[in-house]
Amino acid sequence: MIDIAVLRENPTLVKENMKKKFQEHKIEIVDEVYKLDIEYRDVITKASDLRAMRNKLSKEIGQFMREGKKEEAENNKKRVNEMAEELTVLEQEEVTKGTQLKELMMKIPNFIDDSVPIGKDDSDNVEIKKYGEPVVPEYEIPYHTQIMESVNGIDMDAAGKVAGNGFYYLMGDIARLHSGILSYARDFMIDRGFTYVIPPYMIRSSVVTGVMSFEEMDSMMYKIEGEDLYLIGTSEHSMIGKFIDTMTAEEKLPYTYTSYSPCFRKEKGAHGIEERGVYRIHQFEKQEMIVVCKPEESKIWFDKLWQNTVDLFITLDVPVRTLECCSGDLADLKSKSIDVEAWSPRQKKYFEVGSCSNLTDAQARRLNIRVQGEDSKYFAHTLNNTVVAPPRMLIAFLENNLNEDGSISIPEALRPYMGNISKIQVKK
Repeated sequence: MIDIAVLRENPTLVKENMKKKFQEHKIEIVDEVYKLDIEYRDVITKASDLRAMRNKLSKEIGQFMREGKKEEAENNKKRVNEMAEELTVLEQEEVTKGTQLKELMMKIPNFIDDSVPIGKDDSDNVEIKKYGEPVVPEYEIPYHTQIMESVNGIDMDAAGKVAGNGFYYLMGDIARLHSGILSYARDFMIDRGFTYVIPPYMIRSSVVTGVMSFEEMDSMMYKIEGEDLYLIGTSEHSMIGKFIDTMTAEEKLPYTYTSYSPCFRKEKGAHGIEERGVYRIHQFEKQEMIVVCKPEESKIWFDKLWQNTVDLFITLDVPVRTLECCSGDLADLKSKSIDVEAWSPRQKKYFEVGSCSNLTDAQARRLNIRVQGEDSKYFAHTLNNTVVAPPRMLIAFLENNLNEDGSISIPEALRPYMGNISKIQVKK
């Protein structure tokens, strides 16, 4: 959510930002907010003036009574009662208009960073740099579920009977590999100074609307029937929610966390063959990075976060590249975002395995996350980034570490989490 003061002073600037994000259909919201904000402040002023007058008349009643001026006292009482009724109406109007104003403000996208390339969708994203050497071996790389099946590591048929499409059973060495990657990622981030956290896996609606747009909420979140609770789509949701309605002393910043959680997503829509298997699923696990910092430090932390993911993938012998997300590919709360994509020898192209985002103060304004500085109070900046999400990471890992004989090499960094084995062998 942007600062409404900016919209008051320069609504054209807000509209231009919408155009850069190819959201012309939202431009009329700016005019609605501008008009409603005037009405809202007018109601607040009227209510404030009425309270002041009521207090003045109330004080005069006692004075009139002491002076024996009964008629004047009764007149004041009558006017005070009339004002009370009028004030009740104004206060109700204040709440109604305030709620409407906040809902409209939440539909206005965050200002994009000046460095963001302008483009309509992900086809306009810009490659920044490649890390590691992408290799296409002479032997065939099977589909990832076939690789898993060759080591008795997955059962999607049984999962389909139990839970439906978009679920899986991981077993044996593949299940151990999945957990090993998460544990390695956890320790990797702890070694880089981040505090490890296991957060709640459910959050209230007040947190959901604080961390994401209404469109994302509808397309992603599972609601618990009969409860004001939602299953998280990523631990970022509950980690940022941890700071709701807080005032933090400036000297305590930054907060740097790495959090583990299962994640639950609707993943609406049909997808191609390469997105079947464990690529796009309803349930998975993830290691995340979260930073809450001072505004002037968020750009520095942004670069540190995506670099952490790149460094981790390189230690696991998975080539990656970084991609700058264009304006039209940014979710409403994001000011700037870089995707990390892993090399797929099977597809001979890169695919997304993580996303790093700077949301500036957009989430902080929605959730009232403030900082007490030396001279003033201000809203914090929040950032998040995927360390690793094993379902997609498993695809990249298996394809890049598959040997011609069907065995899977285990990089040295991961061996302590895999019982010190150097390979996963094909099961006969």
